Amino acid sequence: MIFFEPPTEHSGLESPAELVERIKLPFDDLRLLTRALTHRSYVNEHTNVIEDNERLEFLGDAVLDFVIGAWVYNHFPEMREGEMTRMRSALVRTESLADVARSLGLGQALRLGRGELQGGGRDRDPLLCGTFEALVGAIYQHKGLETARDFVLPLLGPLADEIFTQMHTLDPKSRLQEWSQREGLGIPKYISVTANGPDHAKTFVMEVHISGKLFGTGTGSSKHAASQNAAQNALDNLEMNSDLTGN
Repeated sequence: MIFFEPPTEHSGLESPAELVERIKLPFDDLRLLTRALTHRSYVNEHTNVIEDNERLEFLGDAVLDFVIGAWVYNHFPEMREGEMTRMRSALVRTESLADVARSLGLGQALRLGRGELQGGGRDRDPLLCGTFEALVGAIYQHKGLETARDFVLPLLGPLADEIFTQMHTLDPKSRLQEWSQREGLGIPKYISVTANGPDHAKTFVMEVHISGKLFGTGTGSSKHAASQNAAQNALDNLEMNSDLTGN
């Protein structure tokens, strides 16, 4: 991820012009950028300000979904649909975008009402995420999709490598449990079906059940290996049926 030096003066609000200069934003007209940096709490306290950044946030969210989705599709040609969905979701989740906003120092330029300021709004994940989305929306509105893509990818692209590694180092049982709990189905249950062969070379067969339903079967030289293979078989079945979406 690319990191930028934050403003040296932390007590004051960084102006849109200063932000443009510091991180080289592609804005000729600062009015749109100013709106992207304006939270609704600021509008509520300043009668001369009539627009907050919520509409730009909506637009930026859609632009990010498309730009990151297309990048994942082209950058990982062997990746299946379910994995691509998980990758995109991880890249555009609130925590990821908030971290990018911090790396850009957006909190120092965010115009907030007194209550949000006192509540630490400049460093709150939802506000930082929304501001980054609004900034992307403003860039798209001002300069078009290509400029928005050129701004987003250097920031989020490197993070994908870290997420890719995490996705493929997490063992199948952990991944399956994450999915089942996210879906409200409880913890998977592993059942030993058979154990064949001599003591020094047994082959175990395990089944994994979720909410009383058989999801996968696996074999292995130990119960642990067989249960991992059963979990992987369940994940493969889910992905084949487009159920393991990561949402």
